[in-house]
Amino acid sequence: MNTIRPSVARVATACRTLIDARWFTVASFTVIVINAAVLGLETYDGAHRAAAGVLRVVEYGCIVCFAVELLVRFGAQLPAPRAFFRDAWNLFDLFILLSPLLPGVRENVTVLRMLRLARIVRTFRLFPSLRVILVGIRRSLPGLGSFLLVTVLLLYGYAMLGWMMFADANPARYGTVGQAMLTLFLLLSLDGITDTLQTGRAVTEWAVLYYVSYMVAACFLLTNLLVGVVLNALQDAHQEERDTANATPAPAEDPAEDPAEDPADDPVGRPGDATVAAQLASLRAAVDALEQHLARQAATDPARPVPRQPSPVGDASG
Repeated sequence: MNTIRPSVARVATACRTLIDARWFTVASFTVIVINAAVLGLETYDGAHRAAAGVLRVVEYGCIVCFAVELLVRFGAQLPAPRAFFRDAWNLFDLFILLSPLLPGVRENVTVLRMLRLARIVRTFRLFPSLRVILVGIRRSLPGLGSFLLVTVLLLYGYAMLGWMMFADANPARYGTVGQAMLTLFLLLSLDGITDTLQTGRAVTEWAVLYYVSYMVAACFLLTNLLVGVVLNALQDAHQEERDTANATPAPAEDPAEDPAEDPADDPVGRPGDATVAAQLASLRAAVDALEQHLARQAATDPARPVPRQPSPVGDASG
């Protein structure tokens, strides 16, 4: 067991060093880009007929690179293999890599293409900034649910008002509450708002108040609310990423190479203990000099004897 543990620790350290290397991230991203380019070229009939074999070889090469990367990441967790399977990204990579081998999946061309397309998502794993965006989107989902509820209620209220005001004059856009909601939803981009406002004014002058209040409430207030929800989620994601980076433990040292666990090791021989011993010797010399100075003072002035105080350093060392 003592001969296996050092070798496992060395393999894990080498794999972690490889993963942390800048060129490893760039190489992994390059393979993802090549895989995406091959997937896109297969949509062109001419390119697929002319280089079908080459594209197939390149695809297999990308799969081999993905498998090697996954093995390296598993090697980094070799001292504790369960930690590898606790990482959601590792499970996602395993799913993408092994799913085409399952019966019923490898025969389905559409599912295979979806799985190949899902490999592009691995880009989020390689770059922390992209991971922050993905985590921010996930954290903003509860807030987005409330935002969508407010948006639907606002659209429904204005759709009912629009149906009452413009249903007879413009049944194609306001004939039902559903058509009115669709019309107002398309107006969120303010595309064609001028023509819509002029058409509404031909029906009633209340159209100005109707559309202006809708633009302020839906286009401006709701848009700023959406931006605030997303920015707040991204800020929380950035803080979580920083906390995770600060809480990452340092790699464990090899017990066989730890001098503190060697009983035959001389404490004075270590650099830190040698420094402490030198400081103790210097302090002992200073105390001895002070005692000699006090003894001379007592000899020259007998009327004021100075008792000799025991040296704590000397007693501790003696």
